[in-house]
Amino acid sequence: MEIDPAEVDGSLYRTLSGSVVPRPIAWVSTTSEDGVDNLAPFSFFTVAAIDPPILVFAPVDGPDGLKDTPRNVRDTGELVVNIVTDDTVEAMNQTAATLPADESEFDQSGASRAESTRVSPPRVAESPIAFECELYDLQDVGSSSLILAEVVYVHVADAVTTDSKVDVEKLDAVGRMAGSWYASTEDRFSLERPP
Repeated sequence: MEIDPAEVDGSLYRTLSGSVVPRPIAWVSTTSEDGVDNLAPFSFFTVAAIDPPILVFAPVDGPDGLKDTPRNVRDTGELVVNIVTDDTVEAMNQTAATLPADESEFDQSGASRAESTRVSPPRVAESPIAFECELYDLQDVGSSSLILAEVVYVHVADAVTTDSKVDVEKLDAVGRMAGSWYASTEDRFSLERPP
């Protein structure tokens, strides 16, 4: 199969999301200017820089423009990126539902709120790792918003650490494949980096 993006009817979404796998999931909590807590998953997500510590994710716009998460981030400058694990994947999936802006996915999904330390939006109490962030930059990229979020505080559950470091053998993170498919990170192997 050969694909010329200029000749594709629609977008390359299925090709990109089915090929760049597995993708980590940013389970992002925000609070609107009206005080409504929003919680939504995004799989176009990764680390962008370490100094300053920057996470990046790219929500696709809705039919009427910005969805709740990018609008809340733009309006308030704050967010929390929660890591999805085997224990939280069902609740995360529930937060992918489309709700009116005045309803909270926390309430609909059963995810519990935990108070954040430096930002106003709550973090997900059940998530073993949560990055409190402030907006570093927001760029329109076609039909998406590229959100760069600077980490200002981190919560890490002791249960996923060894010697004060995140232990990938203890963190059962979940990744996104394509369509309805997800991947577990339980099947791991190690390779030594050459000198």
